[in-house]
Amino acid sequence: MLTDIEIAQKNKMDKITDVAKKIGLASDDLELYGDYKAKISFSKLKELQNSSKSGKVVLVTAITPTPAGEGKSTVSIGLADGLNRIGKNAIIALREPSLGPCFGVKGGACGGGYAQIVPMEDINLHFTGDIHAISIATNLIASLIDNSIHQGNPLNIDPRTVSWKRCVDLNDRALRNTIIGLGGSVEGVPREQQFSIAVASEIMAIICLSKTITDLKERINNIVIGYTYDKQMVKFAELNCTGAVAALLKDAIRPNLVQTLEKTPAFVHGGPFANIAHGCNSVNATFCAKSLADFVITEAGFAADLGAEKFMDIKCRYAGIEPSCVVIVATIRALKMHGGVKKTDLANPNIDALKQGFENLKVHIQNIKNFGVPVVVAVNKFITDTDEETSLLVDMCKELGSKVCITEGWEKGGQGAEELAKEVANIVENEKSNFQFLYPLEMPLKEKIETLATKIYRASHVEFSSTALKKLDSFTKAGYGNLPICMAKTQNSISHDKNLIGSPSGYAFPVRDVQLYAGAGFVVALSGDIMTMPGLPKVPAACNIDVDENGVISGLF
Repeated sequence: MLTDIEIAQKNKMDKITDVAKKIGLASDDLELYGDYKAKISFSKLKELQNSSKSGKVVLVTAITPTPAGEGKSTVSIGLADGLNRIGKNAIIALREPSLGPCFGVKGGACGGGYAQIVPMEDINLHFTGDIHAISIATNLIASLIDNSIHQGNPLNIDPRTVSWKRCVDLNDRALRNTIIGLGGSVEGVPREQQFSIAVASEIMAIICLSKTITDLKERINNIVIGYTYDKQMVKFAELNCTGAVAALLKDAIRPNLVQTLEKTPAFVHGGPFANIAHGCNSVNATFCAKSLADFVITEAGFAADLGAEKFMDIKCRYAGIEPSCVVIVATIRALKMHGGVKKTDLANPNIDALKQGFENLKVHIQNIKNFGVPVVVAVNKFITDTDEETSLLVDMCKELGSKVCITEGWEKGGQGAEELAKEVANIVENEKSNFQFLYPLEMPLKEKIETLATKIYRASHVEFSSTALKKLDSFTKAGYGNLPICMAKTQNSISHDKNLIGSPSGYAFPVRDVQLYAGAGFVVALSGDIMTMPGLPKVPAACNIDVDENGVISGLF
């Protein structure tokens, strides 16, 4: 059996200029990065942002992740290919991968099997340099802050309150908590410093939510970097260096165009994680796709309690868009794990475990219905699934009033997703979405967090630390009470505790800290032991990756 990378390497890609022509883009609309990757030009981006054409957005989300895998990106890509196969005009808009998971445990974000975006090696590694630009811009801000403190501290910044983190696009737990400025008076002012992974940085969120360079600069100006000794907020604008940061990001704000194995155009741009950031691709990529296609297939990170909720309550608010349909990806294997089956035993039929694990899917279906959007369940089929298990899962979905389709995109590409494509097209063209946000922005920050915890995570109540409550109060007094909430919590459970699989409810949801992302435009609430810098597993995926004398990469999935 061929690996994902072997399938991708055997595929003959079209020139990206030919892919672009299919959706009405000329060569002058592109800045080429070789033959198979391109960025949209500034002039074309502005034109597409103001286009009167508005394709329908289909959001792909999933059940709570398990080590068995759900295949959300694979289903997204297969669905877009399937829509084009049945005569619809579809484009994909996805996030770009972080290097951290590629060398860690999760893997990349290019799909799998015969439902992939290519060139997968490039996309999963350096791509067009967006994340590197974001990392450097983040660290430039950090160096400018520390330099200002060292050079007489004209802004009267209290070094103990500097909240801006440096970043690197790798999983490196040793950088979670560090001391900088050691070595004497000429080496800077010693202070504690935390690193985050690049995709959790506020600059990543800002890139994904900014439409123009002007918008980008305004958001950078609004970043709160710390407090003065008399407890006044300090914004980055006060350092008068915004132009330099924006200059590093001038290309990163523009969407990247690639293709699937079946030559479906794909905008791959922006990559915030959904467990520690807002989990959606850029608004610019989505706008481009909406202006060029009738169907836009996009996804949000991890499960519906994380990425989908943030897509609705953060991205849709700021971009002024709304989904016409939501696809929830599930596998029988993963549902059996939520029902208590060990990964080593998943190949064995287990009806009782499937019934128990179905409760996880049920919660996510109900959560999406909170937003008033039509739902269809996509059962990502594995060879070990029995007919009895498949029939049971389909029946349980239907009993819940949810549409359900079996998908085989991994094995058959777009052909394996045609049933799902037809169902999605029918929903989009014939059913009305009554989209609504989970909470109004005027609701107090504390109540927004409580609403998320009780309505989405099924907690009985929230336990706030004294630190979190004080910060929420200070954010409100400073004029940030109307911002949405971005919850940072484990992806492995609907709750805050990764060990609570299935459908936990009635527990206390702890919020230990909150952070203000004034530039991005939301408040991050941290629950449980979630961290913005992941670590590597005992045997990292990096151990399997190699490259030969011809530059051909192997072991990358």
